[in-house]
Amino acid sequence: MSWLAFDGLLWFLGCLAAFVVAQRRLHRELQAVFLLLTRHPAVTVGVFSLLLFPGVLLHELSHYLMARLLGVRTGRFSLLPAVLADGTVRLGYVETAQVDFGRDALIGMAPLLTGGALTAYLGIERLGFLQLAESFSRGGLSGFWQGLVALPQQSDFWLWFYLTLAISSTMLPSASDRRGWLPLGLTVGGLVALAVVAGAGPWMLENLAPGLNQLLRALAVVLAISLVVHGVLLVPVWALRRLIERLTGMRVQGL
Repeated sequence: MSWLAFDGLLWFLGCLAAFVVAQRRLHRELQAVFLLLTRHPAVTVGVFSLLLFPGVLLHELSHYLMARLLGVRTGRFSLLPAVLADGTVRLGYVETAQVDFGRDALIGMAPLLTGGALTAYLGIERLGFLQLAESFSRGGLSGFWQGLVALPQQSDFWLWFYLTLAISSTMLPSASDRRGWLPLGLTVGGLVALAVVAGAGPWMLENLAPGLNQLLRALAVVLAISLVVHGVLLVPVWALRRLIERLTGMRVQGL
């Protein structure tokens, strides 16, 4: 297997970058709409938090359950939003005891694991995105449009769409969730480098790289589903914000 065939990393990085941009933009647009309608920052944060509550609940529960599974003591647990000193919005938190970077990284990664699994399930099994891709592969653009028109006719489509949005929108780890990732990554990278120097590079490329490539492809699918859901809402929410600004004569700075 050639390193050039390791395409999962490219798909993963591309989908991740596009999703992060779309997620952050949609969050800003939603908060701007709520601020224009309520004209009260605290109410805006509350409404925004309520909109994403299923995802916030899953995010914090994932931290909590992973910590308990790894034998790490937990402290306070909150689902109440708060605006931090740097201006970012914290939708919830779980306090955990200081532990080794391995367990810390796994606790921080937990929401991505649970949120990613649920996003994949909802997108493929409930929203029918896999059938949409198959329609495109069979019938080209005409098949794609036929499949796209049929999607909202599925049972409880908009409920599953909302849950996919809420979960995928909150599954990415925060900066504090990622604090154990750097030392873990350096450790793994050092071990891989030592293995390559010792002559195990071809063996790893032959035996480990295909599995890792498939994992990265799967993660790219999850991110692509999340990107589609956010992208579908981004344009109408942006248009709604612009309409409200014209009607009220007010603008939200920074957009």
